[in-house]
Formats: sequence, C-alpha cells, structure tokens
Amino acid sequence: MTWRLQIARRAQREIQRLPAKDRQRITAALIEMRENPFSGDIARLRAERTSWRRRVGSYRIFFDVHPEPLVVDVVEIARRTSTTY
Repeated sequence: MTWRLQIARRAQREIQRLPAKDRQRITAALIEMRENPFSGDIARLRAERTSWRRRVGSYRIFFDVHPEPLVVDVVEIARRTSTTY
C-alpha cells in the first residue's frame, strides 16, 4: 500500500537549500515514507494528535498523517538545533 506525499512549498524550498549529501538522505527518507510513514526514527509530537517528526541525521522531517485517504503531509524540514522544538 503506497501513501501519497504532499510536500509543502516551505519544505520543498528547504530541501533545495540543503547540501547535496543531506538532500539525498532526506529524499531517501521521503521515498521510504511513501511505503510506510511510521518506519525509521519517528516520534509523535505532544502538542498535536496527528503530527510526527522523523529524524534523519541532524535534520528533522515534520509531517502529519491522514490514515483514511493514505496521505502524508510533509510540513517542514529543519536542522536540529536547540530551538527546533
């Protein structure tokens, strides 16, 4: 079963700004998320019921999961700092 990824414009711009090596890792993680969005190092965010984050090296992919239409909304991709969350 394949999930449909919807990547926000903000996240698309962030991917384009990444160094090539990190961009490849993030892209590989997004491809994996199409098969199973709950694979990898993920954690549910406390404030939101449908919001998750996935750790990819020093970057985080923030996304929402909608199980009924099988949609994953990638909201943001951010480098992990002390102010990321």
